Parts: sequence; structure tokens; C-alpha cells
Amino acid sequence: MTDDRRLVVAVTGASSGVGRATAQAFARKRAAVGLIARGVDALQATEAEVVSLGGRALAAPADVADAQALEQAAEAIEQELGPIDVWVNNAMASVFAPVSEISPKEFRRVTEVTYLGVVYGTLCALRRMRPRRAGVIVQVGSALAYRGIPLQSAYCASKHAIQGFTESLRCELMHEGSPVRVTMVQLPALNTPQFDVVRTRLPRHPQPVPPIYQPEVAARAVVAAAEQPARREWWVGVSTAFTMIGNTLAPGFADRYLARTGYDAQQTQETVSPERPDNLYEPLPDDRGAHGDFDSQAHERSAQWLATRHRVALGGLGLAALTGALGALRRRG
Repeated sequence: MTDDRRLVVAVTGASSGVGRATAQAFARKRAAVGLIARGVDALQATEAEVVSLGGRALAAPADVADAQALEQAAEAIEQELGPIDVWVNNAMASVFAPVSEISPKEFRRVTEVTYLGVVYGTLCALRRMRPRRAGVIVQVGSALAYRGIPLQSAYCASKHAIQGFTESLRCELMHEGSPVRVTMVQLPALNTPQFDVVRTRLPRHPQPVPPIYQPEVAARAVVAAAEQPARREWWVGVSTAFTMIGNTLAPGFADRYLARTGYDAQQTQETVSPERPDNLYEPLPDDRGAHGDFDSQAHERSAQWLATRHRVALGGLGLAALTGALGALRRRG
């Protein structure tokens, strides 16, 4: 990117939740943001927000499960805003239900959106970035890319698949000596509108598993990943770190713990109507913004994220403190 033009960013799932907050975060940096999602009403609202925050914007409606539609959206973004510097794969879908209550058609749809949508988006980005020998692809992941939980099997499987796909791609880019970078941001539970629109067969209203963070915490991590793409992976939230480390050290314990707590932890006390509409196959009307219903419980900051964001500086301070302490002990001796 030259100094005389704006950073151009494409964000999938840009109409709500993490995608919406990410578009806002890049707009504050005066980027030009291509907004990809299905819901036209919400996309137009996001477009207006990006402009009001100092960025440029183009709404490019598309279902990420449709590779051709996604390619057309990418082409429209480049024609209007310029060559894409950063591509953020964020769109997702889910079904809250036990495995035995999810149909083959529903498994296919979640996989097409949450996993294949990332594959198709990555291919769109690579077609443009590899010939230019420049660009960053940010995959929005989850602690659930490493640890499956009950009642979200299709979503967890898709996030696991994204992790494997990204590792393969990273190796291939290294092999060919490409300067294009791919990085993944592993997120905690977030206060997004998905819990109001997701397909569910649970008796009570679905919720994120506490601790819950605001989507702006995730958006700041996505922006940081785009700015420092040499780092292969970013963990956000102490719960993400505990989940990933704990599953590595004691996966059997995690199985038993989640079997005991995972059902209640993902439901509020509010009952759900079996007639509740959802967005699995079609977007719902209206604009729901970036936040869900859990503002009163959600953290606006993550101490773990601040620590990992500045880990080099903190490591240097820790080493200096240790050196000073050892020096003091030697003088006393």
C-alpha cells in the first residue's frame, strides 16, 4: 500500500457482531472498508457508520456460501475502493442443538457458511494478493477451534476445519516465498446479536458462555492482527487461553466438565418459542447492530489481551526486574 491511499479492507459478516465492530474499528483508522453480508438493511446501516467514523465504505451484499457471489463482491470492492490490502473472514452460522437433533441439511449449511465461506473468501483474497505479492488474510476463529463443546457441534467442527485449512495455507505460502500473510484470531464468548437470530432447539434462550466480552474487544484484536501479520495466531480473553491450554493438558477432564456444565452455561432462564425465526438460510430483516442482549455482563477490556498485545515489552520489563533482583541478591551476598 502506498502512503497516498487508504488501507482497503474487506470484511465478511460485516452487518452485525464482530464483523460490524471490526468495520467500525478500521473506519476509525480511516480505512476504506468493503462490507460483505446477506442482510441489505444492516449492511446499509454499517456503511453509514463507517462513513460517519471517517472511513470510506461499500456495501457488497453476498452469501459467503456462494463462491461466485463472493467473487463478484470482491470485484466490486476493488473497482470502487481499490486493491484489497486486508481480507477478514468472519461470517458464521450455527445451530444450537444436540447432534441427534441437527439434520444433514443443517450440518451442510453451517459448514458451507462457517468453514467453506472462509475457504471461498481466502481464495478471493489470494487471487488478488499473490500476483501483487502483498496482503494480509485474517481468519476470525474461536477457542472452539481447539475445543468442541456440547450443543454446537456443527459450528465447532467448522472452526476446527478453519484451523487446519489455515495451517496448510500458511505452510504453502512459506514454501513459495510469498509475502502474503495469513493469521488467525481465536476469540472468547462475545456479546453479539447471533444469540437472538441463531437456529436453536434448546428449551431456553441461548447465550454465550461466561465470561462474556464485547465485540469491540475482538475487533481490536483483528485490527492488531492485520497490522502485525507475522504473528501466526492471537488469543483473546483469559477464557480462550485457559480453554486452549487446559484442553491440551487435560482433554478428558474438559470432556467431563463440559458434559456436566455445558448445557446450562449456554442457556438463560428465558424460554424460547419453537416458532422463533432464525437466519440460518435467509437474513432476518432490520438492523441489530454489533451488540447482543448481554451488555450488563460483558467486559469491555481484556487484561489477557493487553498482556499478549504487548508481550515483548512486558517480557523486557520482567527480564529487567529479574536482573535487578538477582543483582541485589548478589550485592547482599
